[in-house]
Amino acid sequence: MEMQNRHRVAIVTGASRGIGAAIAERLARDGLAVAINFANDAAAATALARKIEAGGGRAMPVQADVGDAAAVSRLFDATEAALGRIDVVVNNAGIMLLGSIAESDDAMFDRVMGINLKGAYHGMREAAQRLRHGGRIINFSTSVIGLRTEQYGIYAASKAAVEAMTAVLSKEMRGRGITVNAVAPGPTATDLFLDGKSPELIDRLAKLNPLERLGTPEDIAAVVSFLAGPDGAWVNGQVLRANGGMI
Repeated sequence: MEMQNRHRVAIVTGASRGIGAAIAERLARDGLAVAINFANDAAAATALARKIEAGGGRAMPVQADVGDAAAVSRLFDATEAALGRIDVVVNNAGIMLLGSIAESDDAMFDRVMGINLKGAYHGMREAAQRLRHGGRIINFSTSVIGLRTEQYGIYAASKAAVEAMTAVLSKEMRGRGITVNAVAPGPTATDLFLDGKSPELIDRLAKLNPLERLGTPEDIAAVVSFLAGPDGAWVNGQVLRANGGMI
């Protein structure tokens, strides 16, 4: 796969840590050059790019707030200028703010939608205009959509909209050989997920699926690698629920 990918270029949004960082590392190991997008943590994105390059890959950090359309356009411009092309776009950047529908406010709603939905929309729109024939657009949803867990209403709604846009965009790419899919992780052992949770809660969440463990960022990155690579070419307009069988 590395030889097949060595001239391909990927943009991964929200890639300075967690699942995004694992995706950037995996795609780089697969042979793609990677633009590591970050909003605020320049140090982490730069360190990740250096780690990838030390391992023989190609990577560059690029700052952009995905909620800002002009910034996303500049992200694509910078990637094309430095790496020559764009073949894969992974719209991973997102936030999780939780609260009941009754007690949440407009500021929370706008913040979640502005990053999770509008940010993904900006990435999809630029990708639809710029990707080469045979490209890949990979969006991020959540398995919480199926669980319908309390406190997750706004977050789940933002991701449900991403799933709808994924299906529509896959049809709008007709004739260009571009696939559009989404990955919907279940509970995944990132620092952000684990922070503030008791060992008992973590254990309970881990046992929601029959494999009885949390996912890892590398588990999710492997699914993205499949969709981005040649073996995933016949999967289109789908949501892959990478959750160990939780739902």
